[in-house]
Amino acid sequence: MGSADVGKTCLANSFVQNIFIDKYDPTIEDCYVKKIEIDGEQCQLEILDTAGTDLSAMRDIYINNREGFILVYCITSQATYNDVMELKDRIYHIKKTINVPMVIVGTKSDLDDERVVGKESGQQLAKKYQCTFLEASSKMNINVNEIFFDLVRQMNRQRFPLGQQLPAFTRDDACKMKKTSTCNIT
Repeated sequence: MGSADVGKTCLANSFVQNIFIDKYDPTIEDCYVKKIEIDGEQCQLEILDTAGTDLSAMRDIYINNREGFILVYCITSQATYNDVMELKDRIYHIKKTINVPMVIVGTKSDLDDERVVGKESGQQLAKKYQCTFLEASSKMNINVNEIFFDLVRQMNRQRFPLGQQLPAFTRDDACKMKKTSTCNIT
């Protein structure tokens, strides 16, 4: 989730299709699916890529229907950084908990000479909200996979806390079971 033009779609395209599209084309809504293996487990990751926060009419529905969130700001814009704080509060309000899998991402790290938001600001924000922080560049493919992998690990830890045994399945149950992790990029 994040403001318009912070690189949410580029991040999704870079992760799912391993491509970078330089031209800005505002997104209304796209859904991506990618099968990945994390820590020996197969997961089907569903990524919802929607419009920036300026189209907030659907935002609450997106928040309610998703498990994990990537909060995105651009390192070249203070306003987009400020939006992340508001989005985080909205997520906590809708989910009625602060225990929500979340990664804060400062995008366009390849534009360091245009930087307005310092890396330490992102780190402090993540520390305050007890979540992961990464800076990323879709263009240079820096930390793209790490963002999604970290989020899925958080979701898995929330589903199956340490010490909790996984449910026993029969062979038939295992064949029918589809392990899905969902993640929201808005």
